Amino acid sequence: MANETFKDLGLSEQILKAVELSGYEKPSPIQRKAIPEILSGSDIFGCAQTGTGKTAAFMLPILQKISDSFGFVESGHFRALVLVPTRELAEQVAENAVKYAKFTDIKICKIYGGVSQNQQILALEKGVDILIATPGRLIDLFRQKKLSFASVEFLVLDEADRMLDMGFINDIRTICAKLPGDRLSMLFSATLSREVESLASSIVKNPKRISISPESPTVEKIDQQVCFVEPDNKIALLKYLIEQKFKREPDSIALVFCRTKHGANKVANRLAGKAFNASVIHGNKSQSSRKNALERFKNRESRVLVATDIAARGIDVKAMSLVINYDLPEEAETYVHRIGRTARAEAEGQAFSLCSSNEVPLLRAIERCIRKSIPEASDNPFHSQEAMELMHSNKKLVYKRQPKSPKSSPQRNSKGFDSDGYGVSEKDADNFNKSAIERFSREHPQKAKNKTVAQKKHFTGKPQLPHSTKKIKPKGRIAWAFSREKNGIKRNEKAFHKK
Repeated sequence: MANETFKDLGLSEQILKAVELSGYEKPSPIQRKAIPEILSGSDIFGCAQTGTGKTAAFMLPILQKISDSFGFVESGHFRALVLVPTRELAEQVAENAVKYAKFTDIKICKIYGGVSQNQQILALEKGVDILIATPGRLIDLFRQKKLSFASVEFLVLDEADRMLDMGFINDIRTICAKLPGDRLSMLFSATLSREVESLASSIVKNPKRISISPESPTVEKIDQQVCFVEPDNKIALLKYLIEQKFKREPDSIALVFCRTKHGANKVANRLAGKAFNASVIHGNKSQSSRKNALERFKNRESRVLVATDIAARGIDVKAMSLVINYDLPEEAETYVHRIGRTARAEAEGQAFSLCSSNEVPLLRAIERCIRKSIPEASDNPFHSQEAMELMHSNKKLVYKRQPKSPKSSPQRNSKGFDSDGYGVSEKDADNFNKSAIERFSREHPQKAKNKTVAQKKHFTGKPQLPHSTKKIKPKGRIAWAFSREKNGIKRNEKAFHKK
């Protein structure tokens, strides 16, 4: 059915006109299989990697079904709910939805954390047909009684695997428990696992299972190469690869992945003086800063975007032909997500992975995941023979994380996960950020009060009451240690023994 068109899928003229205007000519495999099933009223459990057209696969039939039964939507109500893991993905899905709904009167709204609630609440008060949301902000507004789930007819859980990775499972179950039972449900994931299967069984009912081979649509179209390099030479090699690409293709842009926020900042700063004018996005950046950086990248004002994995979720930039893994991901499946940022739709792309000796176990895991060996770059001027020989040896290796300096050591969130991308989450995981603290305070006012008092305990073990302004002056050896830590001075033996 390679010659099948969008018209053959049963879409209305309004939707087809918008699809044509968007530049789509023929449906992707996931679209060919999912759209007719959703139009017929079947729940969907879809597995397809990033870049295969999943957004259109669920949004086009939802738009049509809403158009076919268009009616008044009460204040705070909405007919379709699309849950996504990050703000960037919410922006991307909403942008596409507005594009597909161009010739309809369907109202679309997006809500997520990290920005003011006011405009989001105003939009909800007018009534919304399709709501695109991150779980944390959605629950916040629900508990404030700013929205209702009573009118939901369609539920989409997008990037389900990433949702689980980021710790949203409890929020998802809370939301689904409040939705009408007779809804049409769709769950999409780039990877399959027991956790995803378990989640799907509780959300979709007798679904049509649609699986697109992870290798065939995207990975095989990407020119993948690995560069063995010592850690101290990574920056130099990165600059070399980008410069060579830009010489060959003057209009090209590049996306560089780092494992941590600190690392992303470091790389972006080292690239700042070059003609490519690098930008950076990660969880410590404000939403406006991240949005501006992404817009500059899309408009070619900056030709290199340095990002962490979670912050990069939702990046969909046309004509992006180069992805560089400055750090190899600790989860092999993440590699597929990363390189899938290029070779979108029918385009081709190139992906370089910089591998040091310490990262060889990660490279081996990636090759097992994609079921192929990644070719070695033949023109790498900073080649590490040691790392290459280690890769080809029969030696069993275990990846060891590099120790971090005190300044860059990640803060732990309330669930014990690193905020730096190790574990599950960055700052933009809404259920772990400020909104989670606010929810806890509202739901457990006494516990929150007790926790505040406990945090103000002095090192002597005596609690300092919140209203007290009296300072406790340390004495003796403790005074010396306290002063040394605070001021960074050397030990004064005479002062130390004085009382």
